[in-house]
Amino acid sequence: MSGTPSSADGRGAARLAVDIGGTFTDVALEIGSRQVTTKTLTTPRAPEEGVLTGLAKVMEEAGLSPSEVGIIIHGTTLATNALIERKGAKTALIVTEGFRDSVEMAYENRFEQYDVNVDRPRPLVPRHLRLPVRERVTAHGDVLVPLDEQSVRDVAATLKTQGIESAAVGLIHSYANPAHEARVAEILREELPGVPVSLSSEVCPEIREYERQSTTCANAYVQPLMAKYLTRLGEQLKERGFGCPFFLITSGGGLTALETAVRFPIRLVESGPAGGAILAARIAAEMGLDEVLSYDMGGTTAKICLIDGMEPLKSRTFEVDRVYRFKRGSGLPVRIPVIEMVEIGAGGGSIAHVDNLKRIHVGPESAGSEPGPACYGRGGQDPTVTDADVVMGRIDPSRFAGGDVALDVDASVKAIETRVGAHLGLDGPHAAFGVAEIVDENMANAARVHAIEWGKDVTRRTMIAFGGAAPLHAARLAEKLGLDTVVVPTGAGVGSAIGFLKAPIAYEVVRSRYMKLGAFDADLANQVLDEMSAEAHAVVRHGAPDEPLVETRQAFMRYAGQGHEISVDLPVRTISEDDAEVLRAAFEKAYVALYGRTIPNLDVEVLSWTLTVQTKVPEPARTGAPRTDGPVAAPAATRTVFDPGAGKAVEAGIHWRDDLAPGMRVAGPALIAEAQTTTVVSAAFDAVVNDLGYIVLQRR
Repeated sequence: MSGTPSSADGRGAARLAVDIGGTFTDVALEIGSRQVTTKTLTTPRAPEEGVLTGLAKVMEEAGLSPSEVGIIIHGTTLATNALIERKGAKTALIVTEGFRDSVEMAYENRFEQYDVNVDRPRPLVPRHLRLPVRERVTAHGDVLVPLDEQSVRDVAATLKTQGIESAAVGLIHSYANPAHEARVAEILREELPGVPVSLSSEVCPEIREYERQSTTCANAYVQPLMAKYLTRLGEQLKERGFGCPFFLITSGGGLTALETAVRFPIRLVESGPAGGAILAARIAAEMGLDEVLSYDMGGTTAKICLIDGMEPLKSRTFEVDRVYRFKRGSGLPVRIPVIEMVEIGAGGGSIAHVDNLKRIHVGPESAGSEPGPACYGRGGQDPTVTDADVVMGRIDPSRFAGGDVALDVDASVKAIETRVGAHLGLDGPHAAFGVAEIVDENMANAARVHAIEWGKDVTRRTMIAFGGAAPLHAARLAEKLGLDTVVVPTGAGVGSAIGFLKAPIAYEVVRSRYMKLGAFDADLANQVLDEMSAEAHAVVRHGAPDEPLVETRQAFMRYAGQGHEISVDLPVRTISEDDAEVLRAAFEKAYVALYGRTIPNLDVEVLSWTLTVQTKVPEPARTGAPRTDGPVAAPAATRTVFDPGAGKAVEAGIHWRDDLAPGMRVAGPALIAEAQTTTVVSAAFDAVVNDLGYIVLQRR
């Protein structure tokens, strides 16, 4: 990654990445070609404790001092968890008079047509804390009704009695003219000192009122929590001698400075999973893979992402906390740059149970790190996916998480047999097999649906599997999806943290400025894009003052009168009036690619403009097809493992990953163990180690 500090004597050349998950906190340290990784249990009540413990472990193992670290990159699920668990700040929303209920009216549709008891997402801000002020701006930014400042002070007085901890301001059409919102913020800071204020014109300056207000409310809701945590962690890092830059990974896959993350913590909601998608895209580029299925399974969730042309799919909309069977439309919309993926409650800590119809269910509830799966010996009684893997013989109990967590096999057997097997008349291994099959089928179904939603074919893809639990389940998932090749990279158990080290320092800006191509205003377009470019460059230069930067631009366009728009790439230069036809041609090309036709005699309109500035990432070295000229590796030992494909127990060879050199082959069934995970090579696959040290499973 560009933007990494270094020095001639090697001091400051090491790079650290930390990913806080629901169960484990992963740490990866990189210095030159050397990599040191570790996993520690997440500490939910004080997440920084797990971070500092992990940092201390890798620093000691690497033999480095804090002064030798040049950059720390951090990803966290804290913002997401606060939204899902509704443990954020007591938040108020200030709106234009007459728009108090917009966030509750939402889209005014039913995402499930035939359920009279359909669950709807509950707004983060209750109605008594959604208060109006008198003002009005048009969609073109003209002031219809001047801001009544006394109405703002009256609202502030009410909020003071309510003891609010954070405020969101979402006035109508503020994306076109933010002056009223800025003045509201000034008054609120005068009347409510110490209360953070989030403005929709800064958090999400885009058309569409509901999404803009929902995103701003979410930012305000998590800001006190995230600001306190990030500031506290930054201070503790400095106390321990880490004087290097401290960056946060965003949901869109870029790095941003601590100050920006504190202002806009909503951009961190999918920061951990984004690191995994970056890693998978990098591996796809190294191996020349055009169609990839990224599969990241940790302790709490599984994430699946499609990568085409060595780039992950991206979106500008994300839903948090879907309340109705994970169905689209049942969550809180957050409009931020995000890597598009599907995430389900299927991790190592996902809890299994049997319902009244004697069906096994797995997740979305997770045992997390406290108490954790039954085998952790920390008081957990519920059977989990990790317990099923232990009972099936897939995990070496003495080497789990690098040997830091000694597993209690008897506790896993008891939990699986009493809470699953006893209800179904099955012994331990077959009950564990049932749990594993359900979680694998849930993931396979999620992958199929996700691919269909994007008009993609899942069967021709290569799977890249990482995360502590993914290599354990990748072969079986590949069998279910009909995939022939699975790649397990080095350091797979902490894949997202390693992905952080591949990310560029980046920032994306968006503005809604409406215009039709038939009345194209090049001067306005240039004014908007120049302002966006200056803002993005200022943010990125804060973290990369001397690095070469890359700028990309897009316009979100549609035929006049349509309800949704598509993105079109823009040239990075001054726009002229003649570019109206260039934009029309680019739009029609993109429209044909999606819908197979154009609509004649209809004008095209631009709703929003986006601009991204990032540091330049060097191209990875390419590797060819895996060599198969090496010897067949002899196993270090054998173990009885339950093979789901065969439906019975088989003898599997055990190999230590560090003992396998490039070109060496491993015949399935086998287990390839390493510090943070184990790769299961089922009887349907053989494995070979490629020149990069990656394990490549190939169907026989």
